[in-house]
Amino acid sequence: MPKFKIISPSAITDNPFTLIGKDWALVTAGDRNRFNTMTVSWGGTGIMWNKPVTFTFIRPQRYTFGFMEENGCFSMSFFDESFRKPLSYCGSHSGRDVDKVQETGLTPAFTEDGVPYFAEARLVLICKKLYVQHMREDCIVEGFVKQNYNGDDYHRMYVSEITSVLSKE
Repeated sequence: MPKFKIISPSAITDNPFTLIGKDWALVTAGDRNRFNTMTVSWGGTGIMWNKPVTFTFIRPQRYTFGFMEENGCFSMSFFDESFRKPLSYCGSHSGRDVDKVQETGLTPAFTEDGVPYFAEARLVLICKKLYVQHMREDCIVEGFVKQNYNGDDYHRMYVSEITSVLSKE
């Protein structure tokens, strides 16, 4: 199994706009017995309540949503470009219908606390939920934002503390 070193969130040198918007991430929630992963390309990182945090957005109809709701922690795994095909697969297929691990060949790994992530990742954020809120149409200020939604399928926002960062050695 590949080795990771633990680094401080402030030691991440990647551009967050590139990491999330261009490189994408796999958000994985659950435990050693049952988990799901999905590709995300929306979100962010920053400081909130004096903590390093991620801002993660998941629609309620996604299979991963239930795992996010049931668990206090999750991971965000970032990969190099050679993993674009598995990331595309995980973003276009539901874990309700397929075994994404089997189909992509990705290797699940787990923190000591049982938070799932993937051994092939080059960078992993272990995140602890601090705040959740459903996005609402009446809070949209700019009309163009509505074009990203069909009816009442607004994302749920998770503000989560980055409790650990694993960087591939």
